[in-house]
Amino acid sequence: MIRFCLTITAFFAMALMAFARAEPAKPNVLFLIADDLNTSLSAFGHPQCKTPNLDRLAERGVKFENMHCQYPVCGASRASLMSGLYPYSNLTLGNDGTLRGNMPDVVTLSQAFRNSGYHAVRVSKIYHMGIPTEIIAGTAERDDPFSWDEVFNIQALEQHAPGELTNWSPKDQGSQSFTGVIASGGDSDHADGMAADRAIEVLERVKDKPFFLAVGFVRPHVPLVAPKLYFDRYDRASMVAPVVPADDLDDVPGIIRNYKRNSSTYGVTPELHKGLLEAYYASISYMDAQVGRVLAALQANGLDDNTIVVFSSDHGYLLGHHHKFQKQHLFEEATRVPFIVSVPWLKAEHGQGTTKITELVDLYPTLTELAGITDPEGLQGQSLKPLLLDTNSPAWTKDKAFTISRSGGESIRTAEYRLIQWGFGDQGTELYDLKNDPGEFTNQAENPAYAAVLEKLHRQLVDKRNQAGFAKNQSSIVGKRKTKKR
Repeated sequence: MIRFCLTITAFFAMALMAFARAEPAKPNVLFLIADDLNTSLSAFGHPQCKTPNLDRLAERGVKFENMHCQYPVCGASRASLMSGLYPYSNLTLGNDGTLRGNMPDVVTLSQAFRNSGYHAVRVSKIYHMGIPTEIIAGTAERDDPFSWDEVFNIQALEQHAPGELTNWSPKDQGSQSFTGVIASGGDSDHADGMAADRAIEVLERVKDKPFFLAVGFVRPHVPLVAPKLYFDRYDRASMVAPVVPADDLDDVPGIIRNYKRNSSTYGVTPELHKGLLEAYYASISYMDAQVGRVLAALQANGLDDNTIVVFSSDHGYLLGHHHKFQKQHLFEEATRVPFIVSVPWLKAEHGQGTTKITELVDLYPTLTELAGITDPEGLQGQSLKPLLLDTNSPAWTKDKAFTISRSGGESIRTAEYRLIQWGFGDQGTELYDLKNDPGEFTNQAENPAYAAVLEKLHRQLVDKRNQAGFAKNQSSIVGKRKTKKR
């Protein structure tokens, strides 16, 4: 009898667990995206930056620790992510123009959900916006109206907010200056807190129908604005800057050597560097707190069991790595992004991460498969679902990430190497042995010992660039490069 009762109890416990994790017919999607965020998160092993809310999300989801963007600049990366296409196919090759302008008939990610009966909402920056100018103005001039049922723009003071204004770059870089604002007021007095407020209101209002809610947080994009309590979490004197060999850039092609180089563009001293890092991390912690508020609202509204949650950045960011700052480079720190997916009804091991190579272009087919939505023809990514079920899944076959950048820059990143070429291969090459040189400090492109590796990777790069749309659109791509102002 006792054994029988235990068996019945175990059966009902398993049944309840199965019920709680049952896949919903129309799962909601909450897509959270930060701006100019590299992997400076405690969830991704960073020793100084504090992100407790993203840590908790990672514990209940899957961390993608080898996720790479397709173009390390906001406009092109976001267009690629929302179209499921490489930039060579959607022809959004920077921050100029719009995805819809380049591809009038594109079916965007959120549009696919709209077409399947979902209520699609945008809060703040999802497609490219000028930061801080469009936050100050409260506009989103390059948005895509076909992607949304509702939109909410955010208007905030940014670097003009009351507080202590500091500038960590002694050279004027206009809107890209490392201006830090130790802001007065609370979270909701500034851009990302306002975005969280709008997202929470949306969740309370649309909780009874399937939704695709995309929330764009603009931090840690400069200006580095955060309330004082987030700056108080960091000791400026203790900030640790990246360790870089003095001659690191001596062996890179001339076309990229001085682009956004500290000595030629920024002039950040070691002391100013500590202040920059403090402001960058403070703005990340502020953004993280807003993520926590939105996730708490998801739970409070009874939506956490039937909502897919995705967190990402649009691209990485250099903070003195390779003696450079900001984006539009093809080093690891610029292409790699923090990426987390939580799907409550899948049986992935909690807290597990995968080091399999993945790309942001994979998000679109992942979400449509999880929601049972038919993909439009021509998507170029692969669904991440096998890795959500098994972080070491043998079914995952992608073995390289493809990223392009300014000046005809192209990169493939494999498990062992990164190959970079500039000017579509005519203006210099970089080859890094990631097993022996994970910091990408020594260019092996001219080393005879790597000649066979270089030849093999070059063939793979050419194949990948053509699969990504270069062969089909070569005249348009090259033409855009030649006419684009530097």
